[in-house]
Amino acid sequence: MSVRDALRRAPMVNDVPGLRLLKVGDGWDVVRISAETGLRALAYLRGTGTSVGPVLYDKPNERLYYAIPTGTAACWDDLPVRHLSTNSWLVAPGLELLDDWFGGWCELPDDDTLTDADALRTALQHPYVAAAKEVAHSDAGL
Repeated sequence: MSVRDALRRAPMVNDVPGLRLLKVGDGWDVVRISAETGLRALAYLRGTGTSVGPVLYDKPNERLYYAIPTGTAACWDDLPVRHLSTNSWLVAPGLELLDDWFGGWCELPDDDTLTDADALRTALQHPYVAAAKEVAHSDAGL
């Protein structure tokens, strides 16, 4: 089932219109990344013409969530990401528009497209993307 279809069927969170509770691990998993690194990776993927699946921006927590195929847990051990799969849940905006407080979908294809795990891994290891971590560390020392 596509993420878009899952959103249509997902229950509301505490009866708040616009927020849905998505079950992860049923057809797709999620990789959680810091927003700064995740946005750089998204720019890299778009620049290389890679098909990008659903990408959610969680503004209050400064994180991006990439929907990827299931079965890739071992790919993320050495990267600063969190892999979410079976028995995980994600609060996400539905297809309705929300205000700017929550964030929203950077990408939400109309089909079953998911971000290729190898392509995302390559993007996260690219020097342009990795530079986000170095800048954050150098700023912390000021």
